[in-house]
Amino acid sequence: MKINLPAALGGMALIFAFATAATRSSELMAESPVVVPTPAYQAPASNGLETAVFAGGCFWGVQGVFAHVKGVQSAVSGYAGGDARTAHYQDVGTGRTGHAEAVQVVYDPKQVSYGELLQVFFSVVADPTTLNVQGPDRGTQYRTAIFPTTLEQKVATRRYIAQLDHTGIWRKPIVTTVESGDFYPAEAYHQDFLTRNPDHPYIRANDIPKVSALKRLFPQQYRVKPALVRAG
Repeated sequence: MKINLPAALGGMALIFAFATAATRSSELMAESPVVVPTPAYQAPASNGLETAVFAGGCFWGVQGVFAHVKGVQSAVSGYAGGDARTAHYQDVGTGRTGHAEAVQVVYDPKQVSYGELLQVFFSVVADPTTLNVQGPDRGTQYRTAIFPTTLEQKVATRRYIAQLDHTGIWRKPIVTTVESGDFYPAEAYHQDFLTRNPDHPYIRANDIPKVSALKRLFPQQYRVKPALVRAG
């Protein structure tokens, strides 16, 4: 569920939408976390910071989870897979721009590997078997996709998806795509949305459980204080 926040804040439409979301708890349940194996193949790490881009449904929760991973320096909500001219919330929301809501993760490979980020993604961020659907959200902009920023990441991602497909963890095949495309940061009001709005009905139902799952399944990677895009 998404709302044009600047236009709706303080309005009756926003209040009604929140109330409706709160009563649809069965529909808004977060994707069930799963325990996935460590990648058999690890991408070689560089000496400096690296960047990865993940799309796993609504970017509020994706950003919120990765912001709590140790070694992540920043997690920025945005759009990937489409053109710069349509990298805007209202356009992407039509599902016709080719963009996916995505999160750009800048991380220190000495603290967290790309393989560990992949584990977090497939374990607690998104259901990789639902095509253009995550939780209550529908549309191509909510597809699960990974946008490698290096050849090494691309190889590691494809090998890991193949590895997971052979595990039988999910009853259905993985439909997460490996794509190319530039990343465009989203509007300021989307950044750190989970951290700034922990009591939002959508966040409570769909995303707080994912952060809790991260803490439970990856205690060594979890950190209490998230990496924030916006200071204060």
